[in-house]
Amino acid sequence: MDTKIKYLGLELKSPVIVGSCGLTADVDKMVEMEKAGAGAVVLKSIFEEQIIHDIKKNTHIVAPTDNYGDSYEYIAMHVADDSLEKHFAMIREAKRRLTIPVIGSINCFSYENWLTYAKKFEDAGCDALELNMAILPYETSLSADDVERTYTQIINTLRKSVNIPISIKVGAYFTDMAKQLQQLSWMGIQGVTMFNKSVEVDIDIENETLKNASYLSVHEDMYRTLRWVALMSKKMRCDISASTGVYSADDVVKMLLAGANSVQVVSCLYKNGIGAVKELNEGLQAWMQKKGYANIAAFRGKLAVQPAEKASVAMRTQFMKYFAEIS
Repeated sequence: MDTKIKYLGLELKSPVIVGSCGLTADVDKMVEMEKAGAGAVVLKSIFEEQIIHDIKKNTHIVAPTDNYGDSYEYIAMHVADDSLEKHFAMIREAKRRLTIPVIGSINCFSYENWLTYAKKFEDAGCDALELNMAILPYETSLSADDVERTYTQIINTLRKSVNIPISIKVGAYFTDMAKQLQQLSWMGIQGVTMFNKSVEVDIDIENETLKNASYLSVHEDMYRTLRWVALMSKKMRCDISASTGVYSADDVVKMLLAGANSVQVVSCLYKNGIGAVKELNEGLQAWMQKKGYANIAAFRGKLAVQPAEKASVAMRTQFMKYFAEIS
């Protein structure tokens, strides 16, 4: 069975991609992922906050201008460059040792550093970029127009500045999800990843403090992604990578039937090991053989909501079949 597929203009030997995580910060582990059959790897994100943390840690700055005066900017830039260089050295080593595509991942909050980091990823040899732009609109002063404007400015700037394919990793917090996803796809980007797995908040009732909930996704998380992939895959002008809650070969098949071009896995590998990639690929091939599909193109998007079809009607019909036993 031929499991090759194109994603972001890159030819992958498998639609199963290892998503951005701690595992993809280790070249030896990435080599293991390739041997297990991963179609590509998305590197662990560079977070602008981490660079700032390194600056403060290494220069012991509390009041930078008081302590260092005019030299602060020079010192901060040097520390930032040193911190970034370790990451880019890892990218260069990954490119030497891997034959599958290596996709960079960045997460910034300042407009200028989106451009700075993106260029550095391209120069280090990344085959594509995934921009982790999941904006959580928690500020009451932040409007839907403000969020849209942020996406537009960053995407337009990067499209003019880098030559490698760009994908946007989004969260599920758009006011008008369908419209925003479609508009993003019209901006000349090559892909959208649905969805970012945000760190959820929990409360320690003994100490009466906030804490992080589990950072791993659960299988049930995949159904939200599946719904939106099915709804949007025929309405977008770019590829879709399905992410969050994918644990089995059946999940991979479902995402492809809904129209995804690739499927990202992370939590599955933390729970089941990197060898799970091989199991996902073998399960996909077994299903294709059973169904008589020679390649992924023969069935990808078969169950996507068609552009002329009213999604509300399609979803409501399934709801009524389940609860009212309509045949």
